[in-house]
Order: sequence, then C-alpha cells, then structure tokens
Amino acid sequence: MHAFTIKDLENLSGIKAHTIRIWEQRYSFLSPNRTDTNIRFYSNEELKTLLNVALLNKYGYKISHIDKMSETDLSEKIMSLSSFEAQQERLLNDLINYTINLQLDEFEQIIDSYIANKGIEKTITQIIFPYLERIGILWVTNHINPAQEHLVTNIIRQKLIIGIETATPHVDLDQSILLFLPEGEHHELGLLYMYYMLKVRGIKVIYMGANVPIVDIKFLADLKRPKFLYTHLTSVANNFNFEKFLNSVAVKTPSIPMVISGQLVQTYKKKLPENVRFMSSLNEVMGFIASL
Repeated sequence: MHAFTIKDLENLSGIKAHTIRIWEQRYSFLSPNRTDTNIRFYSNEELKTLLNVALLNKYGYKISHIDKMSETDLSEKIMSLSSFEAQQERLLNDLINYTINLQLDEFEQIIDSYIANKGIEKTITQIIFPYLERIGILWVTNHINPAQEHLVTNIIRQKLIIGIETATPHVDLDQSILLFLPEGEHHELGLLYMYYMLKVRGIKVIYMGANVPIVDIKFLADLKRPKFLYTHLTSVANNFNFEKFLNSVAVKTPSIPMVISGQLVQTYKKKLPENVRFMSSLNEVMGFIASL
C-alpha cells in the first residue's frame, strides 16, 4: 500500500488540491488517513477512486450523482464513455493503477493492444508520453518505489526501441542531432521518444545515451558537427548543478545550440546562455521537430 499526498493526487488526476478537499467534506468517496501531524495521506484504492471520479466528472457526470454510484456502476459508466479523449484518459488511468499495483502483464497488454490498433507512433504520442508526464512527478519525488519504476520503464523502453528499429522515414534530411543525457541522469525514456520522433522524420540521430560526461559530448560534437545538441532532463543526481552544466556545455560547444526538455526545465529560473533553449511542453517539442 502506498501513502500518497494530496499533491500527488492533484498531479495524477488533474484535480486541484482545493477541490479534492471540498469533495472530501461534501461526499463520501474519499476518506484519507492522517499522520501524527495531521497531514492527509491516501491509499492506492483512494487514488483509483479519484481517477475514476475525475474522469466521469470531466465528461458530464455530476459529483453528487457519482457519489451515489456503487463500484460496479462506476466501472460501467467509465467503460461506456465513447469519445476518443475519454477512452484515452481511461487507458492512462489504468496504466497508472497497474503501475502502482505492479500488474505488469495488464500494463503491457494495454500498450501492446494500442500498438496493434493504432501503430507505434500514435501509441507513443497518445499513450506513452502522456503517461510519463503524469507518472513522472512521482518518480521525481520518490513517491513510487524504484522497483516499480525500473520494471515499468523497462517495458516502455523495449517498445520504444522496437519503434526506433522499425521506423522507416519517408524523407532523408541532410542534418543531424546529437542526443544525450548528462552525468547523473539515467531516465532515458524521454530521449528515446525524441530519437523515434526524429528518425521517422528523416533526421539523422547521433545517440549517446545516458550519463554522458561533458568532455565526451564535446569530442563527438566537434567530430560530427550536429545541427543541435538535445537532452531531456527528468530526475538527476543530488549533486547535479544545472547552472554549471548549462554554462559548461555552452562554453565547450559555443557554435552548436542546445535544446533541453523535461521536468527540470519547469523549475529553472536563472538566465540561460545564448545558445541554450528550453522546451517545457510536448507541443513545443513537436513544434521544434516540425521546424527542422
């Protein structure tokens, strides 16, 4: 059993903590426990309930009506939602619940079924990437056991690698991008996603992988002269100095712009070196790819 904070529930469900507190006061579907210092914490089942309630509420059901539903009624109403967006969110909720409860066969079955029906690219953009955005905050804050993270990410990593290997670009653009993760960063899924998206669009990828020293980045950048350096930062080692990293790469590869996406760009507030660009959303990433 996990002990989720109200902030965890907000990040996973999209429902503001203030609204969750109001729902607790007025309705019966959430009953959090409290620590000795009176801080709320929630179980796996309460997370599952909130995800289901939030989904039905978003697609037209009143909270007062949902509160009176049995668990069977709740499940039936969710399965009856017909819009693409609702079905997609239901699958994302299932992936989150399967992750937390370590139901790996069910987790992989959802992804495999989506690949079979929609193809690998739509699976990545419609299911895998949104899932990573929602669940990633729990990895960053260590609110999911590392064993769960390793098991789930390995499943996704396998799917991404298969997608990369089988991708067939329709054009061949005469430019390349060097992809890497800096020392202390081992979360490779966002970078593999970028590898796939670039490859299918005919852009040559120089893939260095995770935990790469700056001296090696400079060596390969000088040798291959890519149009951009690209990294995706999710959760780095405690001794990682973001400002020092940015300035070091900017100094060592001044003529090659570096693009950075991922969780960490959301919190960095200092001035960026001239040849560094942040992208804080999937839309920005896709716009960057389209511009190449």
